[in-house]
Amino acid sequence: MPWRTRVLRSWTGRADRPHDVRRRTDSAVSSVSRTEPVRRPTVIELRQYTLRPGCRDELIELFEREFVETQEETGMIVLGQFRDLDHPDRFVWLRGFTDMEARREALSAFYDGPVWAAHGPRANATMVDSDNVLLLRPSPAGCVFPRDPSRRREAGAEAPERFVAAALWYVPPGSHDGSALIQDGLVPVLRRTGPAPFAVLTTEPAANTFPRLPVRTGENVVAVLTSYPDEDAHRRHLADTAAHPLVRNEILPAVEQARIAAPQLLRLAPTVRSLIR
Repeated sequence: MPWRTRVLRSWTGRADRPHDVRRRTDSAVSSVSRTEPVRRPTVIELRQYTLRPGCRDELIELFEREFVETQEETGMIVLGQFRDLDHPDRFVWLRGFTDMEARREALSAFYDGPVWAAHGPRANATMVDSDNVLLLRPSPAGCVFPRDPSRRREAGAEAPERFVAAALWYVPPGSHDGSALIQDGLVPVLRRTGPAPFAVLTTEPAANTFPRLPVRTGENVVAVLTSYPDEDAHRRHLADTAAHPLVRNEILPAVEQARIAAPQLLRLAPTVRSLIR
């Protein structure tokens, strides 16, 4: 299959990336400090959990009841929770931190605190793999995350009828030109042809300051996240972008020459209490 065809198909269909399956074995024993949640995160975790069959709704109910405000009391912000529409046993979520040291402090407070001690074993029992985690930071191309927890819906509210697309572009490590093609070439066209991405993120190169929770390493990722009214709006946006002369004649050939893999597309449905929707 021609490379450009693979790119366009991965935008509009399913694309997955294999990941080693490992099971988390966190424990918790001490109290959670109360801190105002961060308003402008500069470190973001994109977490994809593979769950035991039929356990996704159980984990979401537990997560949204016990793990949202209690994580934010340590100083982080829970940005979004999603059902992966292509994988019925996958739960995707994002959280943000002021910086890497603040991340270490917040995660230590939460995972060594009473809430995780009480409810962590039940959460872990739903999971097959919780180590598929990208550590990211906002790109200069732009990032407008919702930052006001008061906008979060209460449990039991109606789920938002929105669709979120996360396109993960895997650029060869050290390829600054490759990253720039996505951030400075493709993203401006996406803004002209449809809804503007609310976040463009790149790999955070700093060492993991909380090794109890592994993150993926040795990868160079540009993540482009966009919210749509529905899936049809997403398809129209990608079709208009693919047909744009700059994309067709310049950007995609340059991306191919830079040996950038076709993007992994996460097709996501926000949960009731997701800030991102």
